[in-house]
Amino acid sequence: MAHIWSVAWLWMTETSEEQLTILCVAAHPDDLDFGCAGTTASLTAQGHNVVYCLVTDGQAGGSDNTITRDQMAAIRRDEQTAAAKVVGVTELHWLSFPDGAVEVTIELRKAISRVIRMVKPDRVVTQSPERNFGRIYSSHPDHIATGEATLCAVYPDARNEFAHTSLLAEEGLEPHSVPEVWIVGGPKPDIFIDITDSMEKKIEALMCHESQIADPPGMSERIREWGAETAKSGDLPEGRQAEAFRRLETA
Repeated sequence: MAHIWSVAWLWMTETSEEQLTILCVAAHPDDLDFGCAGTTASLTAQGHNVVYCLVTDGQAGGSDNTITRDQMAAIRRDEQTAAAKVVGVTELHWLSFPDGAVEVTIELRKAISRVIRMVKPDRVVTQSPERNFGRIYSSHPDHIATGEATLCAVYPDARNEFAHTSLLAEEGLEPHSVPEVWIVGGPKPDIFIDITDSMEKKIEALMCHESQIADPPGMSERIREWGAETAKSGDLPEGRQAEAFRRLETA
């Protein structure tokens, strides 16, 4: 049986005496809004600190061939910044790796490790390094590479002072051990977060990505359908909306 954790239950048991810092790492602008914006909105409303890290600027996205890819990247940065603000996120880190060509390189692992050491999160949320044959769109190659590189950064890189030694020696960034990782969009989720009360914020955030959404009403309806399907998968009551994650203990 999957764990059915409402967000309120999670706060009461996990955060009653301290604020969490949560780092969300994703490949493209809009990935986090599709994957976990409802959960993010709920957490920030309770006073927790959520930080975004975007591996690319999303320059390969959209269908407008009348503008340059640099112009698209600028548009998507603005869209993601606006979307993040909707759900209470104001700190964004942009790594600017090439959209559509993300690979699990030492350079990417170091870049994500740098952000982890800067932010010192209690939890990292990232994309699945496993392909999900049930939902192919969540398994973009950039998503898979980002998930793998992030897990490598969580363990062993960010916590090991002898990995990426310049981070400590030249930048003064002390090692940091992340206690847990939540995986978005992969197979076998074991946490289902009730986002019924924050679904409108999730949709509002997604609508900020105007360059990527050709049919806003249709997209809104699909998001609600996906939320209801996820809630059903997690055995939440009829009429609820949910986002799903797989939790890994990484302390």
